[in-house]
Amino acid sequence: MPLLLGVTGSIAAGKSLLCTHLAKNFEAVHVDADREVHRLYEPDTEGFERVVAEFGESIVGTDGVIDRRVLGAMVFGKPERMEALRTAIGDIPAHFMTLLSRWREELPENRLAVLEAVNLLENNYMTRADAAWLVVTEDETAITRLMETRSLSREEANQRLASAKDWRQRAPAADRLFYNDGTKAAFLSEINEAISDTITAYNEGRLPRPRWYEAQE
Repeated sequence: MPLLLGVTGSIAAGKSLLCTHLAKNFEAVHVDADREVHRLYEPDTEGFERVVAEFGESIVGTDGVIDRRVLGAMVFGKPERMEALRTAIGDIPAHFMTLLSRWREELPENRLAVLEAVNLLENNYMTRADAAWLVVTEDETAITRLMETRSLSREEANQRLASAKDWRQRAPAADRLFYNDGTKAAFLSEINEAISDTITAYNEGRLPRPRWYEAQE
């Protein structure tokens, strides 16, 4: 059976870097949940119509596509509006549960597949996955990265950070924790060691049951 790995983490912590490294160097199938969700409200979809109806025509750019930066300013740091957005997009958890089930059924023996999802541990995705990895970083590091890589102001970066769940609440459900405040080389080295250990344990049938189950008790 394929090895299904869930990856989550703090905003700007480096979870995407981790996942793209696994895709490039370990031939992992990789789906970024954020990008996948964006597809659910592209033009000419029911999700597009529902999101526009909920948030107004002002979120649609001149190209006819929803401007995610405009939309983000309406929902980040506002739990009720964020929930309204999720509802408008559609049944997101069901979409990813189907994806994980399809991976389990269709991918070849011992193939590595990685789902990168902010809400990995808040849904039932781990009932389909074999391990959960959590990537975290200090707040100031995250703010600096957001300002540099996404051209956000400090106020916008703080707003994004404030809307994210504290990683300490997720840690008990994670099987491996990565602190990414050092060099890129050190981070990638730790990833290489972790995935090698995980693959070996999986192939030998000794990979522990995901800690997510204990965290639900």
